[in-house]
Amino acid sequence: MTREVTQVTHPDADCRPAPSWRRVTAGFHAWRTRRQEHAPPTSDTGSPAPEPVPGANTLWRMRTTVQDEPGSLAALCGALAGLRVDILSLQTHPLAAGTVDEFLLRGPAGLSASEVTTAVESAGGTDTWIERADAHDLVDAPTRVLGLAARTAVDAAELPLALRQLLGRCTIRSRPAPAGGSPATGGVPVEGALDDTVMRLRGPEGGVITVERPYLPFTPTEFARARALVELDARLGPRLPHGRDVLTLAEGSDISVRRADTRDLEAARAMHERCSARTLRLRYHGPVGDADRYLNHLLSPRYGRTLAVQTASGRIVGLGHLLWDGDETEVALLVEDTWQRRGVGAELLSRLVAMAVEAGCSSVYAVTQASNTGMVAAMRGLGLPLDYQVEEGTLVITARLGETVVTSAEELGSTAAP
Repeated sequence: MTREVTQVTHPDADCRPAPSWRRVTAGFHAWRTRRQEHAPPTSDTGSPAPEPVPGANTLWRMRTTVQDEPGSLAALCGALAGLRVDILSLQTHPLAAGTVDEFLLRGPAGLSASEVTTAVESAGGTDTWIERADAHDLVDAPTRVLGLAARTAVDAAELPLALRQLLGRCTIRSRPAPAGGSPATGGVPVEGALDDTVMRLRGPEGGVITVERPYLPFTPTEFARARALVELDARLGPRLPHGRDVLTLAEGSDISVRRADTRDLEAARAMHERCSARTLRLRYHGPVGDADRYLNHLLSPRYGRTLAVQTASGRIVGLGHLLWDGDETEVALLVEDTWQRRGVGAELLSRLVAMAVEAGCSSVYAVTQASNTGMVAAMRGLGLPLDYQVEEGTLVITARLGETVVTSAEELGSTAAP
């Protein structure tokens, strides 16, 4: 398909992308796929080598496959010692033929990834993969896995993030079970399936979670860890942090902001009924009558996080969604007509962006229309660099997240007292 894409970059503007539930068109989805290739590095991070500094060191994460025989690990250690490289940690992943050894290394600052790879392969290592590491990698594997399990236990929306932190750079997609209740397992057995760079796991409520990492095959050990996290999530059932913030708007009305999930489905549908057709059309980019059927997915913590705005009487008048979309993250807002232009959307958006920063997202995008001036204004109020792209009448605003966002989502994104 041939199309024109007009792109304007405003480094000083602010705007956050808000996800529409379905892609506006199949063409738009194809454009998003072309826009950001999922192609992590194969042998190095591609970052320039640091300037040599006396006494400085560089951390590396490395994997290599060796023969499962006496002396193979000793040969690798000797080769690394010859480069003055320290082994800070080592994990072994047994395979049917051979063993995958995973190292955390500390070497001289001037040492390149290619030099390390050459030395390892000369000592018998094959299929070697290496990338820069940081201080977070110094945490040992059992401690890291227990920490991820604790986060998942508190908040069901943490599962995709926990899997990504467990497995590194990967694409995670969830396919929900059909509305009829029959599981959409796609032939995936109860214990899941591992196929080189793709693993498939049974979702906690049916459906399938697919994890892809094209640049590095999964090991059976990684598969077992991921499956254990998903099983823990399934056993714990629906759960959300109970934090709630009460705020006073500029015009004097009190509202509260809290996390929401599918248990708020009826209240969200009631808000839909109070919204005008124009408001629903701007939000969902399709037939107004289809709006209700998106809610179950949007409110599910399996696909992201939702914030709800309530009045003093308990009525929901606004919803904000932060959705995990493969490698990317969407934000979307819906505010009831009588509560628009009162700061509700801006409050929701700033909190969603803070959650995205907390989750380690580098950017978020919103899908809207140029006529949706309220959404555009809310994005500009964030103070972040923005990219604007126009595709078949649809405006996509991508905001690059950075240290300028200092608001914390701690009260609503982690454990909090009711």
